[in-house]
Amino acid sequence: MKDSFIILLAILLSASVFAQSPEKMSYQAVIRNSSDILITSTLVGMQISILQGSPTGTMVYVETQTATTNANGLITVEIGSGIPLTGTFSTIDWAIGPYFIKTETDPAGGTNYTITGTSQLLSVPYALYAKTAESITGAAGGFIHFIGELYGGGIVVSVWKESGVEHGLIASLVDLSPNLIWTTGGYQSILVPGGASSPFDGLANSNAIVAQAGTGTTYAASLCRAYSAVGDGGQMDWYLPAVWELNQCYNAAVVVNTILGAIEGFQFNYYWSSTEGGNSLAWYHSFYSGYADANLKGNTYRVRAVRRF
Repeated sequence: MKDSFIILLAILLSASVFAQSPEKMSYQAVIRNSSDILITSTLVGMQISILQGSPTGTMVYVETQTATTNANGLITVEIGSGIPLTGTFSTIDWAIGPYFIKTETDPAGGTNYTITGTSQLLSVPYALYAKTAESITGAAGGFIHFIGELYGGGIVVSVWKESGVEHGLIASLVDLSPNLIWTTGGYQSILVPGGASSPFDGLANSNAIVAQAGTGTTYAASLCRAYSAVGDGGQMDWYLPAVWELNQCYNAAVVVNTILGAIEGFQFNYYWSSTEGGNSLAWYHSFYSGYADANLKGNTYRVRAVRRF
């Protein structure tokens, strides 16, 4: 019997994709075995099927690929660039869905597929169908990205638009620490010069904290600023979230934990924000009940990094 696993479809499309032939979709999934343990740093074999109508519907396209999972069990492939077995990806009529993606995985890298999962394509068919308008910006002001999408080296927890331009907040795929101080001992009773009091600009807060206490990985803000992940483009722009940004993470926790699982998802615990609350205080967020409060900078709480796009 084949094992099941929870996957996330992360479809990354842009106008440049539509100009390519054949068209492709970037797909990411976190691979776990039947014991809910991540399959990490492993070459896996995959068979990917596009199903029309239902999770057991007609196979309009089937291909095989191999990919290597990263340290977080994440694989990234481009559907449409594998070895086709059935159909042609570029000729799929996305207007007559719904469509589903079925993935079958062999952890040994071959074709003995023992892990299977099926998930409905929700936003992707509309994005692909928009190619007939020659621009994805004409899709009634809709969003390209979505909460729960594996993107930019992490998982999207919030999306919004500023003057019509889409932006979002991405959380790291794992907690960076289960118990870390807010800042180093010598500065735990001293205000951050220039201030780290913003409730929404965690990057500015984090940079101010690091400018005071120095680089390293022994306290929350500096650990986040030093973090990097596969898929983030090497930007080195991760940071400790401000208290309102951390609240966005809390609001997305159900979706995030459904995708990443109980181990890599947010924990039922306290998390540091980068928002300073006074000489010796900083704000934290309770993922027990959703409230925020300030406590001593020398306390140890969990740490999760974020970045924006």
